[in-house]
Amino acid sequence: MHPRSGRAIRPLLACRRAELREFLAERGLPFVEDATNDDVAIPRNRVRAELVPLLEDRFNPSVVDALANQAELARDEWLWMLDELRSRSLEARTSNLEPGTWSFEREGLLSAPRALRRLALWRAMSDASGGRTVSVQHVAAALRIVEASSPAGCVDAPGHVVERIGDRVVLRNGRSNDVRLRAADFFRYPLSIPGEVSLPEHGCIVSAALTEAGDLSDEAWRARMGSRATAVLAMHGWTAPLSVRNRRPGDRFRPFGLDRQKKLQDFFVDRKVARADRDHVPIVVDENDRILWVAGHEIDEAFRVTDASRAVLILTLRQV
Repeated sequence: MHPRSGRAIRPLLACRRAELREFLAERGLPFVEDATNDDVAIPRNRVRAELVPLLEDRFNPSVVDALANQAELARDEWLWMLDELRSRSLEARTSNLEPGTWSFEREGLLSAPRALRRLALWRAMSDASGGRTVSVQHVAAALRIVEASSPAGCVDAPGHVVERIGDRVVLRNGRSNDVRLRAADFFRYPLSIPGEVSLPEHGCIVSAALTEAGDLSDEAWRARMGSRATAVLAMHGWTAPLSVRNRRPGDRFRPFGLDRQKKLQDFFVDRKVARADRDHVPIVVDENDRILWVAGHEIDEAFRVTDASRAVLILTLRQV
């Protein structure tokens, strides 16, 4: 408990009841006793009326002072941890485009001490819970998902679900069975190099091939670079194997020519991709689920070709 918390101010937090009564008696000032203070069915009253006197009598006459000192230390540590969360940008971000969704960058969580990871998750989960109690066990289960080597599974927490989507940790209103219903529309297929993958339900084929940049004529090079149906990418910065999937909540990438990452959702809005079509756009990702190419639209700036003398990856989208 803090002396000041929002609009609540507790000027007498550090004052013992006996001291306060003595102060009032010396000045002849009246006071009113809250009748509920005598109700030991309320846990805090039972602690004050039964447990604290027992501890003072049997264990430590100064136990209240000792607990108060520990509380003061805990308050200082709590405030320091909150400052650390803010300085590390470890506060979950909400989405205006996807109401009821909060997300973290997983890499940021993993770079923080475990105590800060736990606090960041607890605060976000408490916000997502709609006032329900988030237990230590709920946070521990979410922490296991964050720290797992592979993105699998989800955690049902009070009022929401915690799951890994690519390089993000996403909290979403609802239950895991709701997530599974949405996941029924997800697709993900391996893409060999060289090789191709057919997406018959979406009427297209995505293929991958390697070639030496010098083997392409200037005309062919310009044609490929200027076509949204073809992507030419550098052979560094990504990790095989590749996969083709559709979008996931929280997806981000850095469109070619942009100096920052952008939400895929925002990219689709800017490109005026119809809402009904967005789930059907093939996306080529690497082993770490990093987006290389939003097929038919744009590559990630990180994989653009900067040395035309080296081998390049050619990705192609064709309709069938």
